[in-house]
Amino acid sequence: MKKLVNYLTLSVLFTLLFSCKEDELIVPYGAGEPTIEIVKLPTASLFGDSLQYTVNVADKSVDLSTLKVQLLFSEEVVSEKTIRTKDAGEYSGKLFVPFMKNIPNGTAVLKFTLQNVQMVNKVEEKVLTLSIPDFPYLNFISEGKTYRMNKVAPNKYEVTDEFLMKAPGYIESPVVGEFGNKIQFGWENKAVTQGINAVIPFSNSFDGQYTISFNTLTYAASPFIRYAINDTDMEMVADDLYAVDLTVAKDEELVFEGIPNLNEWFIDEDYFRKDGDKYLSNVISGKYRYIANFAKKSIKVEAMNGDALARLNADGTGAIWIIGEGIGQPTVADNQVGWNPDNALCMAPMGGKKYQVTVVAGQSINTDNINFKFFHEKGWNGEFRNTDLTTTSDVVLVGNGTNGRDPGNLGLVAGKKLDAGATYVFVVDLSEGNNKAKLTVTKK
Repeated sequence: MKKLVNYLTLSVLFTLLFSCKEDELIVPYGAGEPTIEIVKLPTASLFGDSLQYTVNVADKSVDLSTLKVQLLFSEEVVSEKTIRTKDAGEYSGKLFVPFMKNIPNGTAVLKFTLQNVQMVNKVEEKVLTLSIPDFPYLNFISEGKTYRMNKVAPNKYEVTDEFLMKAPGYIESPVVGEFGNKIQFGWENKAVTQGINAVIPFSNSFDGQYTISFNTLTYAASPFIRYAINDTDMEMVADDLYAVDLTVAKDEELVFEGIPNLNEWFIDEDYFRKDGDKYLSNVISGKYRYIANFAKKSIKVEAMNGDALARLNADGTGAIWIIGEGIGQPTVADNQVGWNPDNALCMAPMGGKKYQVTVVAGQSINTDNINFKFFHEKGWNGEFRNTDLTTTSDVVLVGNGTNGRDPGNLGLVAGKKLDAGATYVFVVDLSEGNNKAKLTVTKK
């Protein structure tokens, strides 16, 4: 009985193996002969077109699988589409011809790859002549208003009109040709690129009439005002905020470029010393972040340690930050620090482990109500409490929890005010240690 079972098992296996081999003989892997007939295809196209094509595909013995259509610039695939072609017959489609920077008129290759279910391919290639559309004009769209940019030279367009100093907007082409599309030009990674409408930060040194221009071949655009300090470009970090990190020596001149009417701006006298028309660094040598706030017309400075903001070190070097109410630059009314650490003021490091902030009563500090304190960093970690900080001032007190202010918070002595219009210099001295800080408040 056992021998009979084994015999039957072997018979079944033999039958299965034979059947598999027989199937392979009937439809061997790699069989078939796919064919492509290009029925309709232009010989020339424009960048930005939706290229239309029609092909007839077939295979006499094997089912088809897919048709891949690829457009190649200099042997690089820049656009492609795959069509499911289970049945033989005619197929039509569109392939976008990319509009790209610095691609001159020339030729490209359109490649058709037909594949059947046995992985056999048939390839057909056609050469296309491509050229940049000759747009009759462009549209500059800014703040919901459309300005017509006229053609002034090959690929160059301009509009002259009344614009604000900052004129953010994007550029859009009209449709050109039978298969053309609107092409948008916007801002990405600090440069103009195609296919997006993120606004381009055009800027000028004044409000009024000026010219905005754009080149559809090179993507050269203007105007862009260069904001720089000591020939180092400031970068946009937020709307109306530009910043640059610089290593500066004490007494080194700081040369500003591109900021209009700088004499009307708030320039922190703790960090800068004026010498005629020159601005000199008034703090110890080191690395600093200079932040230009165009909305507030002020220059804010923050001490750095490498690529990070500085914090107070155990030896008393580094930085001290102010967070709280009743103080703000250029004015309290317009820019109070408050209890948001992102707005913290960095006291100027003057050397000798002394840190300074100069304020004007009624402008950058309240005359009758203050409630701020000193921190080790631009954040909540590390703070000077009343056990770390003392003062002999007869106007400003250090809170102890029972005198009207929380421990370490500064307040005004009962019945005392700061004299409106007077300048006060707050200095924190850590020369005897971080837990023996001394605050002096001097009226100039």
